[in-house]
Amino acid sequence: MNRNVVKVAVIGAGSLGQHHARVYAERPDAELVGIVDVNRARGEEIASKYRTRFCASIDELDLPDAASIVVPTEEHFSIASQLLERGVHCLVEKPMTLSTQDGEALCRLAEEKNLVLQVGHIERFNPAVMALNEVLENPLFIEAHRLGPPAPRVKDIGVVMDLMIHDLDLILALVKSEVATVDAIGVPVLTPKEDIANARLRFASGCIANVTASRITAGRQRKIRIFQPNAYLSLDYLAPSLEVYRKAEDGDGKPRIEYEQVHIEPCEPLETELSSFLEAVRGEHPPVVNGWDGLRALRLAESITRSINEQFARWPTEAQTPPLPAGEGWGDQ
Repeated sequence: MNRNVVKVAVIGAGSLGQHHARVYAERPDAELVGIVDVNRARGEEIASKYRTRFCASIDELDLPDAASIVVPTEEHFSIASQLLERGVHCLVEKPMTLSTQDGEALCRLAEEKNLVLQVGHIERFNPAVMALNEVLENPLFIEAHRLGPPAPRVKDIGVVMDLMIHDLDLILALVKSEVATVDAIGVPVLTPKEDIANARLRFASGCIANVTASRITAGRQRKIRIFQPNAYLSLDYLAPSLEVYRKAEDGDGKPRIEYEQVHIEPCEPLETELSSFLEAVRGEHPPVVNGWDGLRALRLAESITRSINEQFARWPTEAQTPPLPAGEGWGDQ
């Protein structure tokens, strides 16, 4: 491999996969060598747009150095394991797999092959989150809201795996403590799986996190608020922005609140994420979100989903929603 230019393929040419292709095509340190999709028309369209080759399956690829796997979650394990077996570094979109067993198998395979396995928790590369790391000290209470309208592209997972897992990954990275207890509830509204959910997490450190996710809300909201000794931090992923409210004292010793709007260096999180992945492939640093990080978030999401399903199983049958029709191809991802 030319250490300066990474040959990379994108598996899945849907709404997110096309942006992976765009970023790689624009980068001087990457060569986009192929687009793979089971939907030929869509795959050929994206391959043509970014001047690369279309392949109907990964077997048709001239093996790249690395690949972004941007297909339905149910396909993550099969495709990632095949590519890792063939010596290809992988970035797997979140959630990394449908089950923790498959996720652990991918982590062990990547270690065995000495390959990069990065999980696409893109909020770690949000400029407001990167700024947060500079002011975070000892979080004691966290409240996160990730709300938005229905997304027809998502048919195989509930809102915990679809949306909440972003905040779970970040909270685990911020708190750096084991989860002691989980109390969760979720409601299916438009799909057979939960479309709105809330989880209350208690950590061994004493920190408590209250996390809400919805895909049935008209407006979009992506916020996380963190309370730590003598300070309150408010982060808006969408703006992006970070506000800090600190306890201070007047000259006469009276307490007051100091407000700071933290400067945010603008950037495209996906471009930053893929740049970091390419650097990891070249051996410049370990992946920011490695497979074990992705597995930890997946385990927590699975625990929350299991708690929700146990409650859902006790509900009347008529309250359960019929399944949506299955999608075709990978174009909705």
